[in-house]
Amino acid sequence: MGFIDQLIKDTRAHDCVECGKCTSVCPVATLNPDFAPRLIVVKALEGVEANIREERDIWSCLTCALCSDMCPYKVDYCEFVRGMRTEAVFQGADPHCSQGGLIQAVARIQSHPGLKQQRLKWVTADLKTADRGDVYYFTGCLPHLDVIFSDRNLGLTDVVRTTVRAMNAAGVTPALGAGEVCCGHDLNWTGDEEHFEKLVDINLKTIQASGAKTVVFSCPECLRTFDVDYRAIAGDLGFEVRHVSDYLLELVKQGKLSPVSGNGVKVTYQDSCRLGRHLGIYDPPRELLRALGAEVVEMPRTREKAACCGVSAFATCDAASKKMQVDRMVEAKGTGAQALVTSCPKCLIHLNCAVANEVPVERSLVDIPIKDLAQVVGELLGFKQTSVVT
Repeated sequence: MGFIDQLIKDTRAHDCVECGKCTSVCPVATLNPDFAPRLIVVKALEGVEANIREERDIWSCLTCALCSDMCPYKVDYCEFVRGMRTEAVFQGADPHCSQGGLIQAVARIQSHPGLKQQRLKWVTADLKTADRGDVYYFTGCLPHLDVIFSDRNLGLTDVVRTTVRAMNAAGVTPALGAGEVCCGHDLNWTGDEEHFEKLVDINLKTIQASGAKTVVFSCPECLRTFDVDYRAIAGDLGFEVRHVSDYLLELVKQGKLSPVSGNGVKVTYQDSCRLGRHLGIYDPPRELLRALGAEVVEMPRTREKAACCGVSAFATCDAASKKMQVDRMVEAKGTGAQALVTSCPKCLIHLNCAVANEVPVERSLVDIPIKDLAQVVGELLGFKQTSVVT
């Protein structure tokens, strides 16, 4: 059985009956009438393998999982597209990644064994960290992304510092790994299986050497990659994986973290595709915000139906993406919230990019600060940092 035939079987793509429900919710199809998730499947069933290098629809897909969530036959469109991309790259396709492929290039560099990094240079003297411990904090590429997008002043390095500061306030000294590397999410979703697997090996060895029983992630893409893709390769990881919202919420419930009185704000929350539809984590971020005194108001499209930020793995940034992002910012502003909160650095980057300069609507319709969950949590805990309201 050929690769694509096996992929069709593994993802239940052969069960597609072309009912069109996937297309009805697909954000790309809404803006591009020539695109439909089911058509990618149809082309594969008709023998697209010979021309897969030229198949552009597999790169237009956001892998947001709205289609898979809607499909009555449980076709795993996201995994199907990921597999098609892997095969396309194997056959010589060159994905047109945004930022000139810089994000993927940085990940490939990190896949080299023995690479000398200054991985923990972001750690300041006031933070308590260790080489070993029961709780490991996987910082991923947040500090790197902060450098790459330094012109936007996103504060992504402050996200990791604030997370460690919150752990410290609860009496937790997290283990950090100087040998840690990119989780490989973007390589995995743009077809570079070879370098992705090298990153998997390096990270698992680094974390296992720390003796950690629990690994906490700020980034939903990192969490999803470990929880789903690392397990697919390595099986049992030997440790528990948790999103930071779930972990910090538990510390709040245990009475180890308490909000500063009078710091409550009204916020709206952006469900990222990876944390939401891919992993089914919707409540912990909202519960954490409320537990610390924030009021959470919802946008029209939320939870399972939440709008994607318009870009996946830095491979799908185009005019359609910009339209999705601006529409989402209009929704956020319309809630009357003082800030749009997301727990995904990619959502933060892409939504910020959409409104950083000229916008196709009145500026007042999208004029709402975009903040990472950790930044808001730090404010509510009384840490010295930029206010959640700017």
